[in-house]
Amino acid sequence: MAEKKVQKVQKVQKVLAIVLAGGEGKRLMPLTEDRAKPAVPFAGSYRLIDFALSNLTNSGYFKIVVLTQYKSHSLDRHISETWRMHSQLGNYVASVPAQQRLSKSWFLGSANAIYQSLNLIHDAQPDIVVVVGADHVYRMDFEQMVRSHIASGAKATVAGVRQPLSLANQFGVIEVERPEQAEGVASCAPKRIAAFVEKPSSTRGLVDDPSQFLASMGNYVFDADALVEALEHDAARQDTKHDMGGDIIPHFVSRGEASVYDFSDNDVPGATDRDRNYWRDVGTIDSYYEAHQDVISPTPVFNLYNSDWPIYTRQSVSPPAKLVRGDDGTDGTAVDSIISSGVIISGGFVENSVLSRDVFVSTGARVTDSVLMDNVNIGKGAVVRRAILDKNISVPPGATIGLDPDHDRRRGYTVTDSGLTVLSKGDFVPPADRHDREILRMTAGSVGVL
Repeated sequence: MAEKKVQKVQKVQKVLAIVLAGGEGKRLMPLTEDRAKPAVPFAGSYRLIDFALSNLTNSGYFKIVVLTQYKSHSLDRHISETWRMHSQLGNYVASVPAQQRLSKSWFLGSANAIYQSLNLIHDAQPDIVVVVGADHVYRMDFEQMVRSHIASGAKATVAGVRQPLSLANQFGVIEVERPEQAEGVASCAPKRIAAFVEKPSSTRGLVDDPSQFLASMGNYVFDADALVEALEHDAARQDTKHDMGGDIIPHFVSRGEASVYDFSDNDVPGATDRDRNYWRDVGTIDSYYEAHQDVISPTPVFNLYNSDWPIYTRQSVSPPAKLVRGDDGTDGTAVDSIISSGVIISGGFVENSVLSRDVFVSTGARVTDSVLMDNVNIGKGAVVRRAILDKNISVPPGATIGLDPDHDRRRGYTVTDSGLTVLSKGDFVPPADRHDREILRMTAGSVGVL
C-alpha cells in the first residue's frame, strides 16, 4: 500500500488552474466603482490578480483560466496584454466571462462560477484542479501544495494561514483533527479537517501553538473528478449559497475527504525571514492601505524585489522616474517610497508613499503616507496626507486632501473610520479655498509646510 502511494505522488499529474476573479469588491469602494476587485492597482506597477497568476506560473502551471464577471473590461484587457503563454506548447491564460451556459443566471457564487464553466474542466481533462482567489498579496509555490494533497489521499485540500485567535471572527476557520482523532497518523503527515466554520466568534488554538488558528486562504486543490461531482451535487441543492468555502469544502469535510495544507510549510525560493509566509487579504480600504505600508519600508514586510520568485505584470512604456529641482530651486525629494516609471517630482516632497506611473508632484507640494495611482497631478503647494488617489486626478495648487477628514467628507470624498481619505478615478478636486489655507496654517508644523 505504501509503495502504491509513493508511485502516486511521483506520477506527473495534469493540472488545470482556475482563478476566481468575478468578485464585486464592495468593501473596496470607491476603488472598485469602475473596475473588478482583481484589477485594482497595487504597489505602483501591479494589479492584484498579478500575484495569483505569478504564483501559478512560477509553480510551473501554465494552463490557467480566469473566471470574470463584475466590470471586467480593464481586467480582461490587462490579462490579454500581459499574460501571454506559448500556445504551441498548449499553455494559456484565458479570461472567461460568465456565459450563461447552463441557465439564464449569472454566477450565483464562487462554486456556481466553476459549475457554469465545467466545460473548461471537461476540455482540459486534468487530474488535479487548483482553485485560487485573485485578490490576495502573497507568494506561494502551489506545486508543493499539490504534492501534499496527493500524499494525503484526500479529495480536497485547503490552504491555511496561521492567524492570531483574536481574528477568528474575520475568516473561514479550519479546525484540524487533534492527535487523539488521528491515531496511527504520523505527526508530519497532512492533517484532515475536522470542521470548517465561517467567521466563528471563537475557536480553539493549534496543538503546536495555542495562540493561533488556521484561516482559509481561499486556495484549494481538488481531485478533478471529485470536484465535478461535488459541484453537480451542490447545483442540485436548494439550501446552498453555491460558495466554495461555505458549501463545497464542508461537503468534503463531512465525508472525511478534506485535508489542510499549512502555509507555513511552503518554502518559496528567495524568501527572507521577514517576509516568509506573508499573506494579506486586501478586501477593505484599510487592509489595502496597510499592505502598501508593508512593501515600502526599508526592510519590507513583503519584498517585491525577490528575483527568484518574481511578480510579473505589464511592462510600462513610460520613461524613467526623475527627481529634479522645482522652479524655485527646491530639491525634489522622496523618502521611504516607491517611485514608478514616468514619475516626476519637481521640487516637491514625498515620504512613506507609493507613486504609480506618470505621477507629477510640483514645487512645494507634499505627499505623505499616501497611495497615488497613474496620472495623478499634485499642484504647487498642495498637500496630500493619508490618502488614496485613484487614476487621473488633478489636485489644484494649494489644495489639501487628508488634513481634515470632516472637510473631505463634506466634499463628497470617501473617508474610512481610521481617517483615510479615498478619491475615485477622475474625481474633481476644487480649487484651494479659505478653508484649505486655514488648514495649512493650522497644521503647518505637522505637515512640514514652511
